[in-house]
Amino acid sequence: MGQAVDTHDFSPEAFARFSDKLEQNLNVLEQLLDTPSFGVGETSIGAELELYLVDHCGHPQPFNKHFQLQANDPQLTLELNRFNLEYNLSPVPAQGTPFTAIHSEMNLKLATLRRIAAANDTRAVAIGILPTLRETDFGLANMTDEPRYHALSKRLDQLRDEPFHINIDGPEPLKLNTDFLTLEGANTSFQLHLRVNPNEYADIYNAVQLVTPIALALAANSPTLLGHKLWHETRITLFKQSIDYRDRDKGDWQPPARVGFGMGWARKGALELFEAGARQFPVMMPVDDDEDPHALLAQGKTPQLKALRLHQGTIWYWNRPVYDPVCDGHLRIELRSLPAGPTPLDMMANAAFALGMAFGLQEEINHLVTALPFEHCRYNFYRAAQHGMAAKLVWPDANHGQLHECDVTELAKQMLPIARRGLSCLGISEQEAMTYLAPIEARLANHQNGALWQLAMLDILEQNMLRHEALHELVWRYYEQQLTDLPVSDWSLAL
Repeated sequence: MGQAVDTHDFSPEAFARFSDKLEQNLNVLEQLLDTPSFGVGETSIGAELELYLVDHCGHPQPFNKHFQLQANDPQLTLELNRFNLEYNLSPVPAQGTPFTAIHSEMNLKLATLRRIAAANDTRAVAIGILPTLRETDFGLANMTDEPRYHALSKRLDQLRDEPFHINIDGPEPLKLNTDFLTLEGANTSFQLHLRVNPNEYADIYNAVQLVTPIALALAANSPTLLGHKLWHETRITLFKQSIDYRDRDKGDWQPPARVGFGMGWARKGALELFEAGARQFPVMMPVDDDEDPHALLAQGKTPQLKALRLHQGTIWYWNRPVYDPVCDGHLRIELRSLPAGPTPLDMMANAAFALGMAFGLQEEINHLVTALPFEHCRYNFYRAAQHGMAAKLVWPDANHGQLHECDVTELAKQMLPIARRGLSCLGISEQEAMTYLAPIEARLANHQNGALWQLAMLDILEQNMLRHEALHELVWRYYEQQLTDLPVSDWSLAL
């Protein structure tokens, strides 16, 4: 988000100028949002898919620039680590068959990339965290050589006095210290972009926050890291810890984490979320720009708000507000918590379930956020990431609104008709809703998502081989199943 970064050396004066420009951008955004016609348009859905490149042994293949050049596709971009790529898929109107459209484009893009990869004895894999990762896969040598990433790495070095501390509990706890930002690149996701009209933003954003734990639990696909069995969606805690520059020994309070679920329910609209991001987090990359947004606004033109967009791009809310100047300016919600994989069909099912639930609950969202304190929603998010389909979440009772703890699978079953209603409210066809909610129903019936399949397969493989051998075999079996595009609920565990 925002303009390209072409340097990683910034003066104190640059930080001061950027902070001033950030406040100016917020002021202009407030004026835009006070304009009744601003950002009004049809709801649309977009997506980003992050991928791993692996060699014939299942190890990361650090040649993303080579593949980008060969693909010659402006929708294919470079990620933090040299073994990761990202496809920016085309946004489509929400009405009709949006998931089919994105699903088809994803399959087309993956087929092209896989043809290129096969010619280079490489595979492109969509998986939350690659099971075969080793500590030697991280470090500056494997960071993509782009000024933006160098700038981010240097700024994080300036903000911290000690290594990043990774301490993840789970069946096989993992503790390590690292000086490198690149461990964050172990996480790959399937991110959704939802265009939202400004007058509905707070309600829809809150609804998305409310249902994210349910969607995440059923979508979990990242149960291992560096050979350890950890959280079902280990990405969530790894991302937070791998760039957490805060002083662990500071007194009685800590500033908010730069990766997080948020600080509370939205009260009025998008502006408060942008303001919180601008004022709670220090500037990371103070790139100068010569835009005068006030002048553009006075001329009836849409300002880029480059400073605001660049700053927001360095704050990793799991559901992040986005301003985009395209189409005369509009607002989006970026849903960032869902993992890559297991298959394109599964990823589109996750999208349909999450968005369907959010829009299905929109009318009653104010009652729900009154009944469920935000800290309980945040608790639900991390429990969903930790335990996946075995998670127990806190939820208001349907009859009296009293909070109680319930199995996420039972809650998800209750949400399926709500998701169907929400998709219908979006104008999505009944057949489309049936097609993409069916994999969710099957996961609940068969009690198998990506994380559970990986863990079960690893247990089976380890009966006949050592852990590191089993992890390599796991990757190949996962990849072969992914190519079928069959839902993970139906994946076989037979050897």
